[in-house]
Amino acid sequence: MEETALEVTKMAFSPANTIWVLLGAALVFFMQAGFAMCEAGFTRAKNTGNILMKNLMDFCIGTPLYWLIGFGIMFGAGTGLFGWIDPFIMKDYGAVLPAGVPLWAYAIFQTVFCATSATIVSGAMAERTKFSAYCLYSAAISLFIYPVSGHWIWGGGWLAEMGFHDFAGSTAVHMVGGVCALIGAKMLGPRIGKYGKDGKPKAILGHNLSIAALGVFILWFCWFGFNGASTVGMDSDELIESAGLVFFNTNLAAAVATLVTMIYTWLRYGKPDVSMTFNAALAGLVGITAGCDAVNPFGAAVIGAACGLAVVLSIGFFDNVVKIDDPVGAISVHGVCGALGTILTGFFATGVSTMKGVFYGGGFKFLGVQCLGVLATIAWTAVIITVVFTLIKKTIGLRADAADEIMGLDRSEHGLPTAYAGYAMMPDSTYEDAEPAVIAAVAPEKEEAPRKAKEKAPDAPVYTRVQIICRPGSLEGLKAAMNKIGITGMTVTNVMGYGMQKGKPEYYRGTPVEVTLLPKVQVDIVVSKVPVRTVIDTARAVLHTGHIGDGKIFVYDVENVVRVRTGEEGYDALQAD
Repeated sequence: MEETALEVTKMAFSPANTIWVLLGAALVFFMQAGFAMCEAGFTRAKNTGNILMKNLMDFCIGTPLYWLIGFGIMFGAGTGLFGWIDPFIMKDYGAVLPAGVPLWAYAIFQTVFCATSATIVSGAMAERTKFSAYCLYSAAISLFIYPVSGHWIWGGGWLAEMGFHDFAGSTAVHMVGGVCALIGAKMLGPRIGKYGKDGKPKAILGHNLSIAALGVFILWFCWFGFNGASTVGMDSDELIESAGLVFFNTNLAAAVATLVTMIYTWLRYGKPDVSMTFNAALAGLVGITAGCDAVNPFGAAVIGAACGLAVVLSIGFFDNVVKIDDPVGAISVHGVCGALGTILTGFFATGVSTMKGVFYGGGFKFLGVQCLGVLATIAWTAVIITVVFTLIKKTIGLRADAADEIMGLDRSEHGLPTAYAGYAMMPDSTYEDAEPAVIAAVAPEKEEAPRKAKEKAPDAPVYTRVQIICRPGSLEGLKAAMNKIGITGMTVTNVMGYGMQKGKPEYYRGTPVEVTLLPKVQVDIVVSKVPVRTVIDTARAVLHTGHIGDGKIFVYDVENVVRVRTGEEGYDALQAD
């Protein structure tokens, strides 16, 4: 009898369905690489290692926790609000398993979706979040935040019973991540230097658009698994036809969104915006995810167009109006477009796989259910993630120290001198308000007289060259401080070097790092009017962190200065026109 039952069980599995689900799981897993590349490319080089580490840990923290608790909460046959607590997935899930798909194949498929939701937040909170705090957040979303709302939508919960339709997760996955990103970025505050004293945002450029573009293409490719494999079967004509429509709609919406954003930014700014257009491709993919099986290609094109326009307006709104700093646009791409795509499904659903939308004779009932589902999921996620981030902030702290942020989280959080060993990187575009200590030594109590007045002996030098060697990340703070004490010119050179200590001891893969030439910036200033002591004290106040590698200041006598354009010499050649 046992052997017969086992044979029956084996026969119940569909090889086609199982392979389809496992292939989809592999593609969705590879989306982690796409997110990592996008976030790294859109942020600064000094935080690349930190970005990559967070994306890796989202998956590695989420996997065991989702196995331990999350899957049971999401798919357990509990109530309409909550599944059950089932450590290690030991109970019977036959009621929710797709036809012909084994439990563990379905479990890994859902695990990679959970990791996707968690990793969305990394980009919005990039460049200023403590790594330990981020790991705690990642654990919380995988343990209970994502599983509870996921139970409502996909686990037979109250929204599913009402007919809420979110085929592959515009709301269940992307909007949940987008809401967490919004709350996290708001509680963190903007990066140092993102907003000037007038409140206007400043562009902080990403360091590698090539990597960002690679990430977008990886995500677009993997989205065919994200949406396509959500049919969870390929063993019938109906499922095969549905998968074809899902693939076509997914691709069409992304392409239309990209075109709309390119045209809009071209018209608005005079030239098509590259990074915003990359964001638009992802926005279209997020938006169509809810209804890719339920709308026809016309509906998919409209949803893509709406998301392409919405992502530009939304990024501008959060950047300029609300003053929430989102380095990669994750809030707009995943939160705003996830909600928008879910709601638009209520207008464009043709009734093939769900209720009919408003434009296909279904009335407003289905639209109302879609809106309710979006609002309920936002409310749940916003309240719980606020509690989680508040607890983290009150205990271990959420934001990295200002000095660590200026230095870069690669070094301060991971002891990684650079993620690009062997490459000289341009200094990042930081900040007039880089540190409170920037103007700590603006002027001594008694100012020295201009250097010209000290001229006594005929051959005595009148002018002084101050040469400052510092970290690339300190350059903009130094420039701002020099400007405020009256320095009107400087020469900046990217150099490589090390000092007597031969660098702070660091380890790579457990092995001490041998002495290497580290990237530095050399700043040369020739002064006559501004007291030399003021320049030195101000530079020290800006550059001092207490860590090895803060830099050095060299002072030289200069015999003469000649302005090439006018022929002026000496004191006059150093003054601004």
